[in-house]
Amino acid sequence: MSDVTTTDLYEVTMALSYLREGMRAPATFSLFVRDLPPGRGFLVAAGLEPALDFLARYRVERADVEEFAAALRRPPEDLEPLLGLAFEGEVRAVPEGHVVLAGEPLLEVTAPLPQAQLVETYLLNLLCHQTAVASKAARCVLAAAGRPVVDFSLRRTHGPWAGLQAARLAALVGFAATSNVAAAGALDFPASGTMAHSYVEAFPGEEEAFRAFARTHPGPVTFLVDTYDTEAGVMAAARVLQEIRRGPGCAVRLDSGDLGELARRARALLDAAGLADVRIVASGGLDEYAVAELVHGGAPIDAYAVGTKVGVAADAPYLDAAYKLVEYDGRPVMKLSTAKVTAPGGKQVFRRPGQPDVIGLREEDPPDSAQRLLRTVMRDGRRTGPPDRWEYACARCAHDIADLPAPARRIDRPEPWRPVVSPALEDLTSRVRGEIARRVRPEHLEVPVGGGHSGRRLSASLPPSSRSAHSSPRPGPFG
Repeated sequence: MSDVTTTDLYEVTMALSYLREGMRAPATFSLFVRDLPPGRGFLVAAGLEPALDFLARYRVERADVEEFAAALRRPPEDLEPLLGLAFEGEVRAVPEGHVVLAGEPLLEVTAPLPQAQLVETYLLNLLCHQTAVASKAARCVLAAAGRPVVDFSLRRTHGPWAGLQAARLAALVGFAATSNVAAAGALDFPASGTMAHSYVEAFPGEEEAFRAFARTHPGPVTFLVDTYDTEAGVMAAARVLQEIRRGPGCAVRLDSGDLGELARRARALLDAAGLADVRIVASGGLDEYAVAELVHGGAPIDAYAVGTKVGVAADAPYLDAAYKLVEYDGRPVMKLSTAKVTAPGGKQVFRRPGQPDVIGLREEDPPDSAQRLLRTVMRDGRRTGPPDRWEYACARCAHDIADLPAPARRIDRPEPWRPVVSPALEDLTSRVRGEIARRVRPEHLEVPVGGGHSGRRLSASLPPSSRSAHSSPRPGPFG
């Protein structure tokens, strides 16, 4: 199995037909999220860097052709037109770490039609999974309100590769460390780990376990104190910490029970023992909702370790995303399926401080000197610059989230921040829809109309009475 054959079969059947029909003109596909998942006021763009790696090495080899042929139960020579096909196109995308909203392209691919079609499935997989996890993780950072957050997700993610992705995304959105040794090494990112309950159980008692651990590890240590009785465990840890006198950086970890109340008791015991500098770390099924509750309740917890629910984005594990053809051979195209209308033409997203984003056409001038979010990151199948670093993405993420309206940043019942559509994009959409109407029967074009701010998708066209003389963007986005 190769990256090339990790695709849906219909990508192969379509690409083969395009080649047979001589349809090799440039096509632009837009990858976007139709609607934000419930409980999300924003998304964090992620997955672009591995996507560019994939596209840069994309090439259909002999073994791939044979695998395609086997899947189709056809002779390999029937699939020969695909042999040697490589990605030679352009990619415009939102750099990782930027906040993105419903309807805004995360990425647009322009390449000969068969090439742009074949890469659809892999790109959707990479960007959707990683954007979902990054968005969940970013909310944990928000909930922690400045306290360090550590990634503990590796053992719960859907495969080791997903665990590596989760650790990278944690770094990208502002986590302090990861338990994943491989990811820490690959990213030059701090690794963090303590001990398991099995370690404590292997010794006659907690003090013996803590002393043995301290003998092996000369630096700051963190003791897991809830194997048996949490308060007794804290007192045992306090006695050992008083003996070893390691200085700042030592901690106790709470992993179960009423973490807020146990943290208060642990803090009181540590302070009474003269260990005010010993930190309290909390873990155990936490996500942004639990962290926010502990923070708002005033729990004296200094750091949070999150794993299971964050590594799989448990409450929103998928995105309603699409990769849709918006232009072929210079002709804008669109889809009019009920509730799945798309907007034609290559896009750009314009960002203005304190104002809604504007989804416009690629060639438009930015309104009010706004920032263009989509950058050309690949041309002729090659990166236009060096790989982006997670540290840069982390800075973008912090900046963009800070600029969001407070209701969108809320952990509980956030209000999604919504973009608007430029008049030029609106006019193009109306024109293309009219051209389609002249080719097919009007009864096939019934599409619900609604503004983006109402929570419904904007129609592909607006009633004539509401379209006259628009001088400012209209609510969006397209679905």
